[in-house]
Amino acid sequence: MYPGHDADGGCRRERFAAGKRGLMAYSRYASAVGAALVIAVVASPAMAQGVVRSVHGDWQIRCDTPPGAKTEQCALIQSVTAEDRPNVGLTVIVLKTADQKSRLMRVLAPLGVLLPSGLGLKIDQADVGRAGFVRCLPNGCVAEVIMDDKLVGQFKAGQNATFIIFQTPEEGIGIPVSLGGFGQGYDKLP
Repeated sequence: MYPGHDADGGCRRERFAAGKRGLMAYSRYASAVGAALVIAVVASPAMAQGVVRSVHGDWQIRCDTPPGAKTEQCALIQSVTAEDRPNVGLTVIVLKTADQKSRLMRVLAPLGVLLPSGLGLKIDQADVGRAGFVRCLPNGCVAEVIMDDKLVGQFKAGQNATFIIFQTPEEGIGIPVSLGGFGQGYDKLP
């Protein structure tokens, strides 16, 4: 049994937290439609997945109708690489679930990350906490969290987010992500 998983292989609810503040980690709640779009985007982030509906600063809203879905699903997306390591990159995906009750953030990190260390996050140098990885795909590992109003507010008010991946327990690699345009894009996300 892996950390963060039940005996049946399902994800347990975990915390993405610094101190007492926490964000609920993704746990079997996402709709199949939302999951299908994100897997399609994550499976090949370099290729154009879905239609670019609008660009908001450094963020794009991309929409697609996954196979078997009745409705289109859209996500706010940004892909970046580490400034000092062009072979280390990640993709940040924010979407609303099909029932419009929750907002999810999924981050695709490269293969080779140290899974038990999770994914760290700082917004404008303020430590937000860490999220656990929930699964790995052929081209990377995915960390997922449910975004509460506080985190959405931090993303809207911030200038930069730094996602931190670990290749060893001692070596964290900070990958900066511009938050320019996030608020406008998030507010236009269907």
